[in-house]
Amino acid sequence: MTMLQGIVIVAFVLLGFLLWVAVKYNEVNWGSRWFGLIDGLNRYLCIRFHRLQPTQIDLPEKGGCIVACNHVSGLDPLLLIAAARRPLRFMIAREEYQRFGLQWLFRGVGCIPVERSGRPELALREALRTLQAGEVLAIFPHGKMHLDSDPPRKLKKGVAWLASQTNAPIIPLRLTGIKGEGDTLLSVIKRSRVTIEVFDTLHCEQTNNAECLEEIARRIEGRFKQE
Repeated sequence: MTMLQGIVIVAFVLLGFLLWVAVKYNEVNWGSRWFGLIDGLNRYLCIRFHRLQPTQIDLPEKGGCIVACNHVSGLDPLLLIAAARRPLRFMIAREEYQRFGLQWLFRGVGCIPVERSGRPELALREALRTLQAGEVLAIFPHGKMHLDSDPPRKLKKGVAWLASQTNAPIIPLRLTGIKGEGDTLLSVIKRSRVTIEVFDTLHCEQTNNAECLEEIARRIEGRFKQE
């Protein structure tokens, strides 16, 4: 057997293994077979490589809801997707949405690009329609990466406004154990031992927006202890 034949055989074995992993670990219907395979590979990466501790975000079986989480790395969205049993639609900065080679992926999974310095209300309207259509909206309310060691930063008001407009429940989450915090690429390639703390669902329709934001912040920033 020549070296070339050996390389071809190894490549086919590797491809077969990846396909088996993608099918075995896929748990969510994204409306496309290809995105289903990507979902499976992502879950395998997060569970096996990043050692995501057994976690399942307690999403309602149907209907709109908001997932609000701290944001410490580029790995964060992949971890949330791996812990969810429904598709998540993320609000992300337009400059991230337009990253070379990734726009097809962000568009395919329904990400909502946000204009930081332009007209953010356009993204809020799209997010509002997303919730009204019964989908799950995922938000990093700090608006950008924010580590526990960083100076305090107020949450963006959009998450509370969306909840008040739609009566959508808010599920606060907190990510810990990620290596390469503060970095987009290094956090994906550095092996972590990740935990997602899932807090009780918040219903902010009976509170004002400021109180709602404070309750979210206490949880995702680690200032709230569950009984």
